[in-house]
Amino acid sequence: MHGVLLEVAYDGTAFKGWAAQRGERTVEETLAGAIRTLDPRASAPRGTSRTDAGVHAERQMVAFDASLAIPPRGWVLALNQHLPDDACVRSARAIDAGYNPRFASRGKQYRYRLLLDRVRDPLQRHRAWRIGWPLDVEKMRREAEAIVGTHDFAGFRSSHDARDVTVRTLTRAAIEPLEGRVLSVAIAGNAFLYNMVRILVGTLVDVGRGHLGEGTIARALAAGDGDRRRAGMTAPAHGLTLESVLLELPSETGMPWPP
Repeated sequence: MHGVLLEVAYDGTAFKGWAAQRGERTVEETLAGAIRTLDPRASAPRGTSRTDAGVHAERQMVAFDASLAIPPRGWVLALNQHLPDDACVRSARAIDAGYNPRFASRGKQYRYRLLLDRVRDPLQRHRAWRIGWPLDVEKMRREAEAIVGTHDFAGFRSSHDARDVTVRTLTRAAIEPLEGRVLSVAIAGNAFLYNMVRILVGTLVDVGRGHLGEGTIARALAAGDGDRRRAGMTAPAHGLTLESVLLELPSETGMPWPP
């Protein structure tokens, strides 16, 4: 078998998330269908991040094993012929067969977009959460300082997340202006819990609009009791994008196409 590593981008609006689900349109199953069309004996795709319904990705990393020795350029061009307009293979490279990017991940960065506008914008409706009330951005920046570092984030996860280990290390939490009226929250770390980024962003927004007091995140982390009620709301999925993934690659990994 020949290992292949793909960089995949998708607009998550019409997908029920990454992971395959019976009777639902998912990124994993859509990509698997394109791969099987070219190589019926190929393995199922192995993604790095199980993004939720409505969440987008710019650089989701995906590996699979193929029985056909197709060069990276061939995989990119051929797979994109069989993918819908809201998903695309951005690059491909040869990798060891059996390589699983989920276990080779050394960090991820997510970016959440906030549209600061009292009137809705149809061009931003699938990519940014519209905030129609005033936000104290400097207060949000001070609040975000508590996120960086190694903490127990048990209180910043969905009730559907039953993992025993909830300590994570975050290396970045930056609130930055993007184009025009769009403000972004970039959060990077070694790993994330289910809905963790969306809850952190929702808490920052609650602090910025005065619904929660400054120091909410620091107090919730210091309590260490996993009480979800100490944090703020969960931000909507459509404002979130998986921006990049840092992988540990085998020494014999091939060069990507396009370079």
